[in-house]
Amino acid sequence: MSNTIKTDNNKMYNELNQPVKGVSLWLDAWRRLRKNKMAMGGLVVMIVYAAIALSAGLLPIYSFNQQVLDHQYLPPSSRSAGELLIEQKVELLSAFAAKEERELNKVELGQIEKLKERVATEKKVLLTGEEILVHQRVYHLGTDELGRDLLARIIYGGQVSIMIGLVGALASMFIGVVLGALSGYIGGRFDSIMMRFVDIMYSLPYMLLVIIMMAIFGKNILNLFFALAVVSWLTVCRVVRGQIMSLKNSEFVEAARASGASTRRIVFKHLIPNTMSVIVVYTTLRVPAFIMLEAFLSFLGLGVQAPYASWGVLIHDGVYAMTTYPWMLWYPATVMTLFLFSMNFLGDGLRDALDPQSKNKL
Repeated sequence: MSNTIKTDNNKMYNELNQPVKGVSLWLDAWRRLRKNKMAMGGLVVMIVYAAIALSAGLLPIYSFNQQVLDHQYLPPSSRSAGELLIEQKVELLSAFAAKEERELNKVELGQIEKLKERVATEKKVLLTGEEILVHQRVYHLGTDELGRDLLARIIYGGQVSIMIGLVGALASMFIGVVLGALSGYIGGRFDSIMMRFVDIMYSLPYMLLVIIMMAIFGKNILNLFFALAVVSWLTVCRVVRGQIMSLKNSEFVEAARASGASTRRIVFKHLIPNTMSVIVVYTTLRVPAFIMLEAFLSFLGLGVQAPYASWGVLIHDGVYAMTTYPWMLWYPATVMTLFLFSMNFLGDGLRDALDPQSKNKL
């Protein structure tokens, strides 16, 4: 039986006169993406991370910058901080007594009792103005060198890191797409000047430029966004330029020119939308790259500054304490690694899904 499809009044029917629903590029890409288990797993992880980051203020966690110096370097536990403090005190005094081959004396027992009393009654005024029994706090992922809750710092640090990745990627995409599209479509002298400028920028050390800009303009998060975005658009500019050059002589562009469409309309209404698949894929791959760049800058002291933190800052702090307090490195490093892997899996899946000619058939 023939499967010939005929059209009537802009609608499509098969030979049994049944309407046939067309499949758009994006719908077809979504169907292909769903078959990629790794990419879908990455998408689920991204949704979970985004939900946690956006709802951080509503979660039952402590303040990310509230310092409790008595709670320095507490290990991960489901018990209260007070119980851990008493246990540490008992272990310390018992170790001294054992070294001297004796039992705990009255003075040491008195110190333990005083600590128990303080743990049960001591209160602290939080940054919000609320007064609480501070030693009843529970730190599921432990604390850092200033007694701050590591779980809260990882969640709020995720907000900062993800924001850096998204803002940096979107800013670089915007600059690169606009300049690349104009260069590819206009051509001539404008294209030559633009590509020579890109070549010059490529010849300069990328990270050195970022470091110089951070040193000149100051160490704050807005300057970090600017420094990362202003020198990271070069590759996408070249990619988009190549795509535009391959499309600008297509029939739909010739039709737009014949109808009197301006250069601006042709570029932004016709050409750029037809390169969106490349732009989307490249954007998803740039987000983890920006997060890694920020982490590298944090090791140089040029990343996010206190009181804010990012995953890179937390890992930087954890490296120096990893031998004695390994949880300070394990948890932020694990969270960041999972995010980066998930973003790369999603980007690879989008690349295959948006390219029907890909050799990695789904």
